[in-house]
Amino acid sequence: MANRQLILWRHGRTSWNLEQRFQGQTDIPLDEVGEQQAKSAALLLQHLKPSYIASSDLMRANKTGLELAKLVNLEVPKDKLFRETAHGLWEGLTYSELSAKYEEEYKKWTAGLEINPGATGETRSEVAERMVKGINKH
Repeated sequence: MANRQLILWRHGRTSWNLEQRFQGQTDIPLDEVGEQQAKSAALLLQHLKPSYIASSDLMRANKTGLELAKLVNLEVPKDKLFRETAHGLWEGLTYSELSAKYEEEYKKWTAGLEINPGATGETRSEVAERMVKGINKH
């Protein structure tokens, strides 16, 4: 296998980022600042001359990837394997709401323990396995 360089690029800001809400897999779009962040980052990243760009199927990630794709004339396939961590019942809650409503669970999660956040969310290991599967697929 030829050497390849992997660049992981986080999406631009959303209104939920600004409000400090857990997004997880809730499909929130970029806000105006996030759209500008995506364009600015794409200008900085284009010198890497990517040969392939993939994104999560969530609109905030795909829109971010499309900004670079436009500059380097590539497509951006969407792949569910690249989605953010599923946070279950935590999605949509602010950090302060989480620490009040799910105090013990939130403490364990912030301490790095292997738990399913929001009762039905993914553990860190599950996310890592999913991401590696996506990377190896492409």
